[in-house]
Amino acid sequence: MLLLHGVRSDRTQMLGRARFLNRAGYAALLIDLPGHGQSTGDRITFGAREAAGVKAALEFLRRESPGERIAVIGVSLGAAAAVLALPSPAPDAVVLESMYPTIEDAVANRLTMVLGPAGAVLAGPLLWQLPLRAGVSTDDLRPLERIACLGAPVLLASGAQDRHTTWAETEQLFDAAAGPKELWRVEGAGHVDLHAYGPGAYERQVLGFLAKYLRSEG
Repeated sequence: MLLLHGVRSDRTQMLGRARFLNRAGYAALLIDLPGHGQSTGDRITFGAREAAGVKAALEFLRRESPGERIAVIGVSLGAAAAVLALPSPAPDAVVLESMYPTIEDAVANRLTMVLGPAGAVLAGPLLWQLPLRAGVSTDDLRPLERIACLGAPVLLASGAQDRHTTWAETEQLFDAAAGPKELWRVEGAGHVDLHAYGPGAYERQVLGFLAKYLRSEG
């Protein structure tokens, strides 16, 4: 299992998941994505350059554990990085939590939360600065356009009350994803750590999904 944390966090965010996965018999690799924790990098790029860390970690796992099935759990930024990486070969299963569909949606949602309807209008001028501030373009940050090419079974999860990535946006991502795919709506949850929000439900949902693709013979 490769576990990928959210923005401005580090690998310790994923310790709770690592512990329950270990109890269920899975080995877990926790990494600091580029620009986070102890990893090098002077800019947060919302998944674009962080994707290189995902590729490197998957290459490490395949090299160290040849023949083993590999899955990824990514949270928010980590989820986007996993999709934008488009790793080849693809993982055997992927869990994507609270992932934005496009950077335009992500910025507009966050500004609207703070400023009201005017926030959506201000998103454009802010995004124009993205190449200067982060060294990437909006075209680099559209998981919605990449998810169909992921090449792995996917579980999409998000909070029903998430205002950073709305439920309608999560449904958009689900519709765009290729099968096999599953969708999990976490009632009452916002843009929060879904495992910490409801550990029992989370573990049942995720372990059930993983068992289909990591432990089945087909």
